[in-house]
Amino acid sequence: MAAARANLYGGNKPMAFPRAKFDRNKHVYRNDQFVELVKDAVRFFNGTPIHSLPPPETFWGTGVYALYYTGKNPLYDFYRQINRLEYARAIYVGKAVPKGWRQARLSDDKNDDSKELFSRLREHSRSISVTKDLDLRDFSCRFVIFEDAGSDMIGTIEAALIKANQPVWNVSVDGFGNHDPGSGRYLQKRSDWDVLHPGRRWALKCKGVPRRKNVIFRDLKESIQRIVGRK
Repeated sequence: MAAARANLYGGNKPMAFPRAKFDRNKHVYRNDQFVELVKDAVRFFNGTPIHSLPPPETFWGTGVYALYYTGKNPLYDFYRQINRLEYARAIYVGKAVPKGWRQARLSDDKNDDSKELFSRLREHSRSISVTKDLDLRDFSCRFVIFEDAGSDMIGTIEAALIKANQPVWNVSVDGFGNHDPGSGRYLQKRSDWDVLHPGRRWALKCKGVPRRKNVIFRDLKESIQRIVGRK
C-alpha cells in the first residue's frame, strides 16, 4: 500500500499542481437573492406580535428574538422614549439554536421539537427579575421561529438585527446573555451587565476584576448617542 501510494505521488514527493495567480475578485461571493432573503426575514420579524417577557405560553421551536424596554431607569431613557408609541428599537437581540448546532449545524434535525427559544426568553426574564433597578413588567419581546432548513438562517438574521438595532446590551454592555459558568470557572470577571445590574447570584462568585462602572456608563452613553445620530 505504501509503495502504491509513493508511486501515485511520484515517489515521496506530492504531485505539484499549478497555482493560479491571486485575484481577490474570484473569492468574493455575491448573491442579490440572498440579500433580499435576509431583508425579507427582517421585515417579517419586525411585523411579528409583541409579547410579555417571558411569553404567556410555552411553545416549541428555535429562532431569533429581541427584547424591548419601556421602563423608567434613567440609563435607558432613550428606549422608553423611542418605544413609547411602537416597539422601534430593541435593547437586546439573541438567538436560540438547535442542540448540537455548533458542532454539526444539521438543518434536518427536529429542532421544532425543542423549547430552546422559549427557555432562553424565560432565562432572560429570571436575570432581569433578580435585579433591583429593572422591572420585568417593563420588558416585552418578539421572536421568529425557524424550522427545518430555515434554522440555518438563525445566525445570519440575528447578526442583521443587531446591525440594524445596535442594541446596547449587545454592543456596549456585555454579559446579559451569559450563563452560570459552573463550579471551578469563577476566576473570570463579572460582566458589564452584572456590574450595572447586580442580582444574579452566580455572577457574585466571579473573582476576576470587572470593568469600572464609570467606564461602562461612558460606553453605554456613547453607544446611545451613536444610535440617536443614526435615526
